[in-house]
Amino acid sequence: MSFDPATFQPAHFLWDFADGVGTITLNRPERKNPLTFDSYDELRDLFRDLRQGRGVKAVVVAGAGGNFCSGGDVHEIIGPLTRMDEDGLLQFTRMTGDLVRAMRACPQPIVAAVEGVCAGAGAIIAMASDIRFATPGAKTAFLFSRVGLSGADMGACAILPRLIGHGRASELLFTGRNMTSDEGVAWGFYNRVVDDVQAEARRFAADLARGPTVAHAVTKRQLDAEWHLSIEDALEAEARAQAHCMQTRDFHRAYEAFANKRTPEFQGN
Repeated sequence: MSFDPATFQPAHFLWDFADGVGTITLNRPERKNPLTFDSYDELRDLFRDLRQGRGVKAVVVAGAGGNFCSGGDVHEIIGPLTRMDEDGLLQFTRMTGDLVRAMRACPQPIVAAVEGVCAGAGAIIAMASDIRFATPGAKTAFLFSRVGLSGADMGACAILPRLIGHGRASELLFTGRNMTSDEGVAWGFYNRVVDDVQAEARRFAADLARGPTVAHAVTKRQLDAEWHLSIEDALEAEARAQAHCMQTRDFHRAYEAFANKRTPEFQGN
């Protein structure tokens, strides 16, 4: 069954859909939008469903009340984890990793709109997005070491060094300190720093939604897949991917529009 973005009503966060853009808003502002077992599950399931959500062309992830996400809820997640056996803990850590898998596997570009606190699993959600915007005062912390855990959480040791470099990632993961928005943009974690980050993220996502949907999905897939390929194998993979895109109607629409000095109107096929 295909996912219907117009009728989707989540229980543990807000969802808005307009003009091809789905907006997820983490909505526990009184606690700086922490995650719970249930919200982890529902976010993971949503990103999985988006693989069939053809009407959704791009996704924005934001937080309510001036903060992005403070990570796992201390009382609803951290406390219960201290009472679990090893099998239960492994089930939890695999489930949280599944959220990152689902975000990377969904074909739509994901734009994170980060403001205020962005910590722990919140920093991971930002990291797992494709594009990240922040406000000048945003503070991003992979603070696992501060609660006695390793930085090896939800793919951080694999993805973060690819975004900002091994040395910078090591510093953040060993210390758990805040990365300022200035550092984040200088290091390449954030694409830009703006005052009205949610408006900027929605504008950017709307631009993506007007673009060639199939081609965007291929770009996202290849950006991940080519981490593991040699240049030779990457060239062959990209040749096949681009040949596929050249068979789409959007490619032909673009040619016809450019030949007639018009702006192409992509339709996602």
